[in-house]
Amino acid sequence: MTTDSSLRSGPGTTGRRSSSRYGGDGGDGGDGGGGRAYGRLPGREHLPARQPVAAASAVPVLDVVVPVYNEEKDLHPCVVRLHGHLARTFPYPFRITVADNASTDSTPAVAAALAAELPGVRYVRLEEKGRGRALRTVWSASDAPVLAYMDVDLSTDLNALLPLVAPLISGHSDLAIGSRLARSSRVVRGTKREFISRAYNLILRSSLAAGFSDAQCGFKAIRREVAERLLPMVEDSGWFFDTELLVLAERAGLRIHEVPVDWIDDPDSTVHIVRTATEDLKGVWRVGRALAVGALPLDRLARPFGDDPRDRALTGVERGLARQLIGFCAVGVLSTLFYLALYSLFRLGVGPQVANGGALLVSAVANTAANRRLTFGVRGRSGAVRHQAQGLVVFAIGLALTSGSLAALGAASGSPSHGTELAVLITANLAATVLRFLLLRAWVFPARACSEPDSEPDSEPDSEDVR
Repeated sequence: MTTDSSLRSGPGTTGRRSSSRYGGDGGDGGDGGGGRAYGRLPGREHLPARQPVAAASAVPVLDVVVPVYNEEKDLHPCVVRLHGHLARTFPYPFRITVADNASTDSTPAVAAALAAELPGVRYVRLEEKGRGRALRTVWSASDAPVLAYMDVDLSTDLNALLPLVAPLISGHSDLAIGSRLARSSRVVRGTKREFISRAYNLILRSSLAAGFSDAQCGFKAIRREVAERLLPMVEDSGWFFDTELLVLAERAGLRIHEVPVDWIDDPDSTVHIVRTATEDLKGVWRVGRALAVGALPLDRLARPFGDDPRDRALTGVERGLARQLIGFCAVGVLSTLFYLALYSLFRLGVGPQVANGGALLVSAVANTAANRRLTFGVRGRSGAVRHQAQGLVVFAIGLALTSGSLAALGAASGSPSHGTELAVLITANLAATVLRFLLLRAWVFPARACSEPDSEPDSEPDSEDVR
């Protein structure tokens, strides 16, 4: 028998690693290594397929945890059925871990018998209740690169297991969840549970901005290196555990894969719906408050993977465009407001064409000066006169667009109202603005646009600097 204090033995396991790859033990609370455990995660790699016949003692690719509490009736058929399915269909070494949450019936005896009977099955005993506690304990100690769990009632069709873990094995995704709320899912359950599930996920979407569709389905998987970073940050040890894990993963920018599942409700489920819903709502409030005040250290997980293409220095790819667009848009908004104010002021004493030309001229000079310094980062007086001269050419093009629009409006309606004139001018200025940016970037400030990226990609942090 394998207990929570002795996870180094048991059928089908090589035991817990003496230390994690990044200095932390991935345990309960703290970073376990002076902060190093929150460094960059390694690039996701495709895990190699096994040989046609894998030895029972081989390190498994997948560790499926079945958390149980007083499940003497369902445990044996569940594990036998799961083991048979994996043996027939899963092309990698696997392990099934029965995590007993302080059961008081004959569940421990049934689990121990299964561990002795079936290769690759082990039994872990915990003296405290809590599904989250069980998953944290087993996942933190597992040597398998892909970790999963499922409910003992096997409400989810096992044919979804391989599609669940395949994106994690291939390196495409970081976590995977089964979804009973996807359009193609086939679900059989009562109205009460259906309403509670949809209401809970609606609460998650509205309060925590969750993008995943089904937080409560007991059918999830995670890559081990991701679990090593996330588990120390998850506080809950009960039913809210996996919801909190998903929220943190999503906020950290990790990739969550969803699999539509076929699911049949278990009428004999021992889950206390009201108590579970209450605890879940408390968890939503706690996590929402922590996110609102910035108490969660999500900066430790930002851009975690070293294989992110956004971190690569690519020759010939201009990196400053996004920053320049933001700066140009900000200057453009202020310039447009300045232009409209000037036009309205000039219009009190002169005709529309003169007012438009004067307002456009003054605002064009100010716009060129602002873009020169703020958008394209040109400082000093060198080339300022040339830049303003080129800016006036750009101004002339804008004047032609706006003046032509006013002339077309006058020809079409005779005496348009002031509001109509402003609407036409705004539309014409939008077109002129796009053209202005392209000309400024390609003609007026070409060297700055192409030779000065906004920032160099972050280098890989030294192990001593990771916090």
